[in-house]
Amino acid sequence: MPVTPSIWSPLRQPAFRGLWFSGAVFFIGSGMQSMAAAWLMVELTGSSFLAALVQTAVFLPMFLLALPAGVLADTTDRQRLISGALIALVGASFLLAALVLLGWGGPASVLFLVFVCGCCTAVLTPAWNSSVIDPVPREEWAQAITVISIAYNAARAIGPTLAGLVFARLGAGWVFAFTVITTVVMWQSIRRWPPRPHPPSRLPPERLWGGTLSGLRFAWHSRIVLAQLVRVMAYSAAGSALWALLPVIAQRQLNAGAEGFGLLMGCMGSGAVLVGLVVGTLRARFGLDAIVAAACVVFSAVMLLAAWVQTPWLIYGAMMCGGAAWMAAMSTFNSATQASAPPWVRSRAVALHIVASLGAFAMGSAFWGAVSDVTSLSAALSAAAVLMAAGLLLARPMPLRMGEQHEVTQAQPWEDLFVAAEPNPEAGPVAVELGYRILAGQDRAFLDAIAQLKAHRRRDGATFWRVYKDLGEPSRYVERFIVSSWADYLHQRARSTVADQALETEVRQFLQPGEGVPMSHYIAER
Repeated sequence: MPVTPSIWSPLRQPAFRGLWFSGAVFFIGSGMQSMAAAWLMVELTGSSFLAALVQTAVFLPMFLLALPAGVLADTTDRQRLISGALIALVGASFLLAALVLLGWGGPASVLFLVFVCGCCTAVLTPAWNSSVIDPVPREEWAQAITVISIAYNAARAIGPTLAGLVFARLGAGWVFAFTVITTVVMWQSIRRWPPRPHPPSRLPPERLWGGTLSGLRFAWHSRIVLAQLVRVMAYSAAGSALWALLPVIAQRQLNAGAEGFGLLMGCMGSGAVLVGLVVGTLRARFGLDAIVAAACVVFSAVMLLAAWVQTPWLIYGAMMCGGAAWMAAMSTFNSATQASAPPWVRSRAVALHIVASLGAFAMGSAFWGAVSDVTSLSAALSAAAVLMAAGLLLARPMPLRMGEQHEVTQAQPWEDLFVAAEPNPEAGPVAVELGYRILAGQDRAFLDAIAQLKAHRRRDGATFWRVYKDLGEPSRYVERFIVSSWADYLHQRARSTVADQALETEVRQFLQPGEGVPMSHYIAER
């Protein structure tokens, strides 16, 4: 039985250790900013909807910008992308701190600047998430992602608790000022340990729109990634109710102030840190679906308890369990997504995970805040708990698993390209035909085998795919697919994995003795 690497193994890499530490500092600053903005909104307006809208301002930019940012991370210099976003974030955070310290920060300006900070974070996140594990061997990626999740959730414990203390004594402005310092720490770490450059390629670079479509196409036609995205979206949409309504729980259920709110978030972060120490072992023993199912049950119970109980120690204890459940599920989704994407699309897979989880979180926060205002806090949390439990029904049609090494390792194409004159990269569409002369009586088995190629052709770039039977020669079949341009076709060829080639090998076993698979290429002229 293979030995599972220690959860702390990735920290032996100096570059990963430095990036991890600076990321933890940055996460603390982000947690402080979110907590202070939410509580400031409660003090300024008294509206649970506007308090919940702070979470929307933080996370909605992820929904809007993460995928384009993922394309840029896959196709451009990641160091420049991350540094530029961090410099802009420093400017927005400084302006927010100055306005609040001078007494000029109203609800609209606070929400707007929190939204701007969220946009900067959305731009840098896919590039940072995909580059921070570069120094770590692939077999330790799950451990590295878990260690990052521990840092993130420890920041959720430390950041809000620290923010509550600073807020109560010095005010929100000084909390925002501290986030400027944490952002500078992150920027310095990227300068010291820059991301690994992309491998050199003779292929034309993907453009923003084309790269975005490629990422969406990959996710739609990759069953393993699609299942993870749907599951994390459902989990995050329901679970956002508890996170968004925490300030209201502190105020109405516990009659607490900023310090009590910070302690609630600190309890959730502490629970997440504690389960992070063992979640890798639990995943290896029980499997991904069992971990997520248990997390759904626990988080539903926590929301019900927060909805109807006003005993402080019970609520604080429940929040630790809720943080543990959230960490166990979200780190499982994140690890599975990154492990299931080949290098050419990994940042986009990270971005799509962010879009699915934080996009649902942002919209869910606004929705549950509105439900709480229209009905009551208890009704909103109870409805969210029922919705979270209903997410268990997704396990059968959309099971979770980690991608295997051969599923993400890119392979050399079967044959070299033989064309009289290579077209302009933008020329197209391009039609590709492959001919198969198969053994007699093997038609059904051959069609079942070749049908499995559809997903990987479409996933890697084809916009159309079909198999035809030659009416003049019944033993001959033609596979035909269409790609938008010659450049897209070259990229498609380079994206084939070892697992894809294994499928093609199965298809070629049906060929008549001595037969090859002739390939023809056609370019649209009219």
